This record gives sequence, structure tokens and C-alpha cells, in this order.
Amino acid sequence: MNEGWQHDDYLIVFTQQESVAAMNAYRFDHYLPGYTLLGLKNWDDFIVINASGVMLTVPTVPLDGSYAAPFELPAQISLEADPRFSGKIKWQLKPLAFGGDPTDDTNLAWISYEQHAELVVWWNAQYKSAKAQPSNS
Repeated sequence: MNEGWQHDDYLIVFTQQESVAAMNAYRFDHYLPGYTLLGLKNWDDFIVINASGVMLTVPTVPLDGSYAAPFELPAQISLEADPRFSGKIKWQLKPLAFGGDPTDDTNLAWISYEQHAELVVWWNAQYKSAKAQPSNS
């Protein structure tokens, strides 16, 4: 795993072996079948390649291909390590998709990679369940 600052973006780039393990942990087969996980951008977005070979970012919550945005990794990745963030993921306790406030410091936690996978899966299950509920409009 390689992580650090690339200009204004904090990137976490997985090796091939780490990518396979992470795709299993994040349940890509369930939420983003056909996508390959390359890493994370600014802790909130996965860097992925779709089945057509196009590189994109997709929010961690909701983990839904319809929210994909074009992205290109620089040809030369030179990540500047930052020990303050190494091995940690910035997490919104109440994700933005559920009305969380990104400017509220009490909505922020630094968590491990393992915790991140568990929370991403849990919140995406909540999102999928809420989306399946009929609206009262």
C-alpha cells in the first residue's frame, strides 16, 4: 500500500493483492460488480476501473456506479508521506448521503482500514434498504 499527498489529494493506492482483499472486504461483488478497486482519494471516494477499463471515482457511501466521476491517476505518482494520516481513514460518523455535516468536527473520526470496510458495508446496506423503501409522496 502506498499512501500520501499528491498535490491537494490524499491518495491510498493498493497493490494488486491488497486490491483483491479490499474488494472482498468492501463487498464490491455486491455493490459494484465488474469494477476493480485501485485505492482511495481523499478518504471519501474509491478509485476504481469499470468493466470497460475507464478509471473513475465512486463515493464510499453510496457505493453506487451511478455516482461515478471521471478520474485519472497522474502518470507519475509521487506521494508525499504524512505520518499524521498513515494507516488511518477519515470517516464522517454520519455520512454525507445521510445528511452528515462535513464541517462539523464532532462528525469526524479517524478509523482503521478494517473499521472502514465494516462501516462502508454497513452504511451501504442502510442506503440500499432506504432506497428500496417506497416513498410517502
